Amino acid sequence: MKAKPTDSELEILTILWEKGPSTVRDIHEILATAKDTGYTTTLKTMQNMHNKGILDRAEQGRGHLYTPSLSEKETQGSLLSNFVNATFGGSAKKLILRALGESNPSQEEIKEIRNLLNELENKNE
Repeated sequence: MKAKPTDSELEILTILWEKGPSTVRDIHEILATAKDTGYTTTLKTMQNMHNKGILDRAEQGRGHLYTPSLSEKETQGSLLSNFVNATFGGSAKKLILRALGESNPSQEEIKEIRNLLNELENKNE
């Protein structure tokens, strides 16, 4: 990943992943329903994201259409990898044990986790 997105940038990325290519106005209208933010703030944030390589931009009439440079899956993978390395010394085991210890997984979640572990185990045989 070229640059780690901030929390505000992740909000914009999430909207773009759900909505698809959008203008600043499109994104601002969605953001403004959840928080008090100005159009120029949204514009500047998206321009900065483009400069950092997080967003691609194509001209559309007098404006621009923005799209994420990376898919949601690629971004999540990169952020998770950085987090696990920085916080848990690269150990997936420590991450999982901590996550399960801090939450109260439902029986359905436990079943899904068990199935995933079985799949991983079978893949490595």
